[in-house]
Amino acid sequence: MEDDKVLTSEVRDCVGTITLCRPAQRNALTPQMLIDLHQTLAAWADSGEVRAVVIRGAGDKAFSAGYDIRSIPTNPTPEMERLMRQSNPLELGLRAVKSFPYPVIAMVNGACFGGALNLAMCCDLRVGADDIAIGMPPAKLGLVYPAEGVAQFVAVLGIARAREVFLTGRTYRGAEVAAMGLVDRLVPRAELEPAVTAMATEIAGNAPLALRGLKRVLNLLEVAAPLGAEAAAEVQALVAASFASADALEGQMAFIEKRTPRFAGR
Repeated sequence: MEDDKVLTSEVRDCVGTITLCRPAQRNALTPQMLIDLHQTLAAWADSGEVRAVVIRGAGDKAFSAGYDIRSIPTNPTPEMERLMRQSNPLELGLRAVKSFPYPVIAMVNGACFGGALNLAMCCDLRVGADDIAIGMPPAKLGLVYPAEGVAQFVAVLGIARAREVFLTGRTYRGAEVAAMGLVDRLVPRAELEPAVTAMATEIAGNAPLALRGLKRVLNLLEVAAPLGAEAAAEVQALVAASFASADALEGQMAFIEKRTPRFAGR
């Protein structure tokens, strides 16, 4: 069956790479792919072995063309049915990326539209090839996009740019993609994979407790700034725990001794 390997994953040097793997369909998202994404990230979160994640599309034509409504299963497995009852598969995948405890990078290696662009927006960082095409087409399809997804675009782009992206349904290309904030950085296609690998490796080499704490703080600030009392107390606890950690001491000693730190995540 086609869905047997719609998503592949590997871990190397604390960097996990997830590949959306339907190149013949421009890596269009399926319920099975999104459930596999959720389960892969959940397993990595539990193991603690992955300190940075890269999400990419198979091949060099598309990151993903968006959600493939034709792929909705008519005879789902019991596990898929259970997860689909809990949450829409797209929401399940998006939340898995957003809530993953360590940084996630979208390597936008080709066209990226609709729900796939929402997926990229849930990543902490987005790096793209300089020839990609990106767009959010619901208005051209007669659809109103869910509020949670629109809110993610507002958080990343700001309200004015989010309005343009959604209300025009325009496809952005070249330097305009970065100018709109749809990606953080564009690089020549030949340099994309090395650039993203270097970034992920650099991130994964930092202190695990610091990475987890900083991502949590950034996510809290994205929801509400200034922070409410409960969130502020959570941040204070994260800061205090980091100062009391063995990793903080190791970082200081490595700086003084001019060596690479050996973080243990405690």
